[in-house]
Amino acid sequence: MSQPAIQMDNICKRFGTVLANQNVSFSVQKGEIHALLGENGAGKSTLMNMLSGIYAPDAGAITVHGEQVLFTSPKHAIDKGIGMIQQHFKLVDVLTAAENIVAGRPQGLFVHRKKLFSKIKLLCEKYALDIDPAKKIYMMSVGEKQTVEIIKVLYRGADILILDEPTAVLTPQESDRLFEILDNMRKMGCAIIIITHKLAEVMAIADRITVLRKGEAVATVQKTDTSIKQLTDLMVGRQVDLSIERPLMPDCQTVLQVSHLTVLDDDKVEALKDVSFSVASGEILGVAGVAGSGQKELCEVIAGLYKVTAGDITFENESIVGLKPRDIIKKGISMSFIPEDRLGMGLVGAMGMVDNLILKEYQNSKGLFVDRKTAAVNAVALVKRLDIQTPSIYTPVKMLSGGNIQKVLVGRELSADLHVLITAYPVRGLDINSSFTIYDILNEQKKKGVAILYVGEDLDVLLELCDRIMVLCNGKVTGIVHAKSTTKEQVGLMMAGETEVAQHA
Repeated sequence: MSQPAIQMDNICKRFGTVLANQNVSFSVQKGEIHALLGENGAGKSTLMNMLSGIYAPDAGAITVHGEQVLFTSPKHAIDKGIGMIQQHFKLVDVLTAAENIVAGRPQGLFVHRKKLFSKIKLLCEKYALDIDPAKKIYMMSVGEKQTVEIIKVLYRGADILILDEPTAVLTPQESDRLFEILDNMRKMGCAIIIITHKLAEVMAIADRITVLRKGEAVATVQKTDTSIKQLTDLMVGRQVDLSIERPLMPDCQTVLQVSHLTVLDDDKVEALKDVSFSVASGEILGVAGVAGSGQKELCEVIAGLYKVTAGDITFENESIVGLKPRDIIKKGISMSFIPEDRLGMGLVGAMGMVDNLILKEYQNSKGLFVDRKTAAVNAVALVKRLDIQTPSIYTPVKMLSGGNIQKVLVGRELSADLHVLITAYPVRGLDINSSFTIYDILNEQKKKGVAILYVGEDLDVLLELCDRIMVLCNGKVTGIVHAKSTTKEQVGLMMAGETEVAQHA
């Protein structure tokens, strides 16, 4: 075998009492896509952060193209042709896509606009990407922000690419396009590392796979010599049941009714157009659609965070249009909202688990003081139930891995006695074992009679978990179907705007 593009030998990294990586050896060849698997907190991101210059290893050696290196900053790694696309975007919201792409480069922000836009356009055409260079980051969807991150790395000429959960925010079609990009880069000799929890994607795109468990590398295998079941067992350290329950609840009554809902986005464009549906107690209504089809606005308008332009939203036949989240709570409606932006909207990154739990309930506190003792007890219980990897319940959540941050958010929102649960991509960034734990918790809520609106990106999960699936395309409902009697292909056609395939439920 030829000289590897990347060689990491006996890497160790400790954060206080937490041993994130222990004697990990890892290599990637030129022209290879290498997948890095493991449960949340297994040390995947830490290992790649050392390769990209964010952290320095406590022990071990890193070799790039045959040269031993000691990275002291991300810039040093970039200069060696290593580019990392982080799970949480490193973008400046008030700047445009183009300004973010060139930020930190020698030319700075003062560059010929026409030439810059032309270069970005050429990159987009070459790799089948689509972005408006003049658009501000704060006006973009999560998927658009991810595209900017990809272009930013390509603009810097990286030939070693690290992608941390690259498809977590992408539609199936966008994921397919990304795989085409990665395949082209592989053919050109690039070395590519993917951190992901989507095992089907690993089997589709990777050449070799390394599995980490509790900070150690437990196996490196050829894709052709393994299976999804074997990889899952290696990640968890035991056999895992990969079936999803769908309990059927009798005598369900409509709890949430949305009628002819129209919503304008920040640009005064219709994000939702005459949307109507209902959710019953003890029902999970899935929502499918390509990114930017109105899922975000739908969730936020029901939760009282977005203004209704036309139409009505009722809870048990009482309108909640115009009510803010606190007003909804005062009406005795227990509603939880799990947003797609877990650190921007869901949690305060600088706070620990205890304070983030208090944020959910502080308005219900009597007197001047909040009950920190109960919050601490609840935080400990969440750590145990969801296997949250954290040095302490007081550690700022922004210091945790992406998957563990998601567990904190989901655990907080599912800890209350609920009437309605609105959840957008609740298992995004979670390992397969944690994802199935969340599915079980959702079914527990369903059995309690909670009406659940579940926005998901994995069509296989939507078909297994949900009772019905509503499909959005460009803000319109193209179909509402029974999950057990429809197919993935039919849902995909509705996502593309086809309405004739829908048998409305």
